[in-house]
Amino acid sequence: MARTVTVGLDGSRESVAAAQWAAHEALRRGLPLRLVHVWEWEPTTRTPLVGPETQRHWAERIPREAADELRVLFPELEVTSEQLAGQPAAVLPLAAEEAELLVLGSRGLSGVAGFLVGSVAQATVATAGRPVVLVRAGEMEEDEHRPEADGSPSETTPYRDVVLGLDTDRPSEELIEFAFDAAARRAAVLRVIHGWSLPPAYGYTPGALDPWLSEDLATDEASVLTETLRAWREKFPGVEVAEHAVIGQAARHLIEAASDASLVVVGRRARRSPIGAHIGPVTHAVLHHSPAPVAVVPHD
Repeated sequence: MARTVTVGLDGSRESVAAAQWAAHEALRRGLPLRLVHVWEWEPTTRTPLVGPETQRHWAERIPREAADELRVLFPELEVTSEQLAGQPAAVLPLAAEEAELLVLGSRGLSGVAGFLVGSVAQATVATAGRPVVLVRAGEMEEDEHRPEADGSPSETTPYRDVVLGLDTDRPSEELIEFAFDAAARRAAVLRVIHGWSLPPAYGYTPGALDPWLSEDLATDEASVLTETLRAWREKFPGVEVAEHAVIGQAARHLIEAASDASLVVVGRRARRSPIGAHIGPVTHAVLHHSPAPVAVVPHD
């Protein structure tokens, strides 16, 4: 089966934003767009006479109407739609296996709370074997581009940076390649952020922080980051790379960088713990607080 960009639809405002983001991404990749709605019948006391077949018939309108609208907005894009039965958190990861990436929506919240990642999206991110992109409600194509000189939004100006969170102790080729490829497709700067911390002894021994030693450690971390990216710079010579080896929590630096990003790329180790699949603290924080779309790339 040919690869697609697949989007999970539930008829919500955030899933509509995800579908439009996915349409642009499909065009960037030269791939068809596949709309998937997962339907699970639930008895309701408000309409007890409405059976599963009637509910399913109503639900079929969600992907069909979304596909019709996207074909009008993107006439050059091949769009297919389908409805699948089952529990969304179980079905969506299976749908992702046939895709280059899966796109889902996340609901925006006001204030410092950031964005709400629902249980279905969170479970899908934690178990999918393919990259999953979460798009906030209200996301527009113009949000990914730099504003015009007068500050007005634009869809024709250069893209904002693609931001990659990278752990140089365990660098993932899948993660790095996804980020370089995303930056290349957008002709965007790739901003790579590696957060590091001082050795534990620095936090316990008064006066142990030698400024010279701290500077040496910072230089070493920057050198390791440069060496980690060397082969990828050669593979993607057209991508401008900005390297940042920064002291402190990686999540905080990534969330700050996300305020001026077109896409944030983070990783998830594709393994299961005794208590089930998990996302990881840095990725979890970025998912909940990034104002930009977030791509989570599973890796070994």
